[in-house]
Amino acid sequence: MSASVLEWSAVAFSILGVWLMAQRRMLAWPVGVVSVVLYALVFTEARLYSDALLQIGFAGFLLYGWWHWHRQAQPDGRVVIAPLPRGHRIRDLGIGVAFGIALGAAMHSFTDAALPWLDAMLAALSLVAQWWQARRHAAAWLLWIAVDVVYVGMYVVKSLDLTAALYLVFLGLAVNGLRAWTAAGKEPHRLGSANQ
Repeated sequence: MSASVLEWSAVAFSILGVWLMAQRRMLAWPVGVVSVVLYALVFTEARLYSDALLQIGFAGFLLYGWWHWHRQAQPDGRVVIAPLPRGHRIRDLGIGVAFGIALGAAMHSFTDAALPWLDAMLAALSLVAQWWQARRHAAAWLLWIAVDVVYVGMYVVKSLDLTAALYLVFLGLAVNGLRAWTAAGKEPHRLGSANQ
């Protein structure tokens, strides 16, 4: 498969997966697994090794999220949004930052990674966002918004213009996801509503 076809395929599956996630649909999880496998190949070719490793982490979180959401699914296939306690937010972000620093140091010292520190920090914070998403926390979308903004710039620098455009789409989907999940968290009795 050519690099262009591979990247376009990864983009298509990624958009579909994030859109399904914003809708709180179970199908988001297997679609997401396909997208991360494709993106692991894209990032390996671009020497963004932290992002390639991130895809493996995402695959694990996607499988966990699929299992966790399946246990929590309502009759319409959606899940109830769970609040994120402040202490957990601080703990998880602290772990993410520490992991990002450690991964950045390893990538800087032992690989020819492009942008090792930035790539590593974004990878670590993306794992935190994915964890929160698997645990059904609307705060995941706030973190995705912040991470996506920085990713757009990084991908432009690496001439991954299609992926940069994808992250602009992700940014819009994250804003939509934040609105939808916040509303769903306030009105869990309306899970079957077409507006959610």
